[in-house]
Amino acid sequence: MSTLQISLAIIGGLILALIVAYNAWSSRRNAPKRALPPELDAEPAADTAVRLDPAFETVASAPAAEGAPPPEPDAVPTMHRVDVQDALDLPVPPPVLERRSGLDPLIDVIATLLTESPVSGEAALAALPPTRRVGSKPFAIEGLNQATQHWEMPAVGQHYQSFHAGVQMANRMGALSEIEFSEFVHKVQAFADAINAAPDFPDMRHEVARARELDQFAGDHDAQLSFMLRARQAAWSPGYLQQNAARLGFVPGAMPGRLVLPSSTPGQPPLLTMGFDTQAALADDLDQSALRDLTLSLDVPHVPRTEQPLVRLRDAAASLCEAMDGVLCDQNGQPLPISAMDPIFADLELLYDHLDSRDLSAGSVLARRLFS
Repeated sequence: MSTLQISLAIIGGLILALIVAYNAWSSRRNAPKRALPPELDAEPAADTAVRLDPAFETVASAPAAEGAPPPEPDAVPTMHRVDVQDALDLPVPPPVLERRSGLDPLIDVIATLLTESPVSGEAALAALPPTRRVGSKPFAIEGLNQATQHWEMPAVGQHYQSFHAGVQMANRMGALSEIEFSEFVHKVQAFADAINAAPDFPDMRHEVARARELDQFAGDHDAQLSFMLRARQAAWSPGYLQQNAARLGFVPGAMPGRLVLPSSTPGQPPLLTMGFDTQAALADDLDQSALRDLTLSLDVPHVPRTEQPLVRLRDAAASLCEAMDGVLCDQNGQPLPISAMDPIFADLELLYDHLDSRDLSAGSVLARRLFS
């Protein structure tokens, strides 16, 4: 073999080695980031004060009342600007006392049923309609317990001297309609006949008008904050995402591809929700699927202002972007300017005030029912 052939062979071998090394480096660089082994994942959960920019989305009931905002606008609304630090220094009002969790004339149409004699819980339960909905609205029947004099759902072993039947006037599906009111009357009348009670129904036109007004108010004050976090370079594996989210206190939700930040009050709805691809969440190996983005959202009427949910939302986004090399984007994948954050603080304070003035404080039972 000549010197030239030997030289060419050496050069060819070097080129081949370089190609193999480059392909291995490129494959490693573009592979989804994986979760650290448990023994190495010792980083404690910590809050951050870095400012980032969620998108502001106003959600209206559907069908929306005339003049209500569209369901899913993409742009951040125009608001009065405010310094973020000033907004954070606003006084936080004391927690609002909860109303009772049963029927309430503020958001329910209520019919009264008077009985000739006390009715047993067994008889009332047997006479209840098979469904707890009227059209798209929740429906319920309560009895006045003869012993405790408290309104409650009928229970075995108890006796009731009168009943209330109610249907919710509005929710995110829209206002109570005349057809739904008629269905409500039909169900209550059947229950009354079964327990030998006389029902007293409110005027349909008046109640439907109340429902439309409530729906209009709800549509004008139903807000969600939602934004996307997108990977800058390497994708994330579901395991890597969950590991970083867990450091901030997120736990698995009820559905695949959903993580939630629990409320500080047990039994309350979560403060924040994180969503990502369901199929990736169902993969056998959570370190193999690739995720390019995730969504962080806050359902404003469901979270009390005392939880400072917008601050928690901003801090969670900042921490995740820093830890996972991500960038904050709107729902169209466009990066958000930092200045978009400033007006949201003041706007949410005003929204909270409006809900308080209507006895529908964010996070209360009635607010969660109305905005559902």
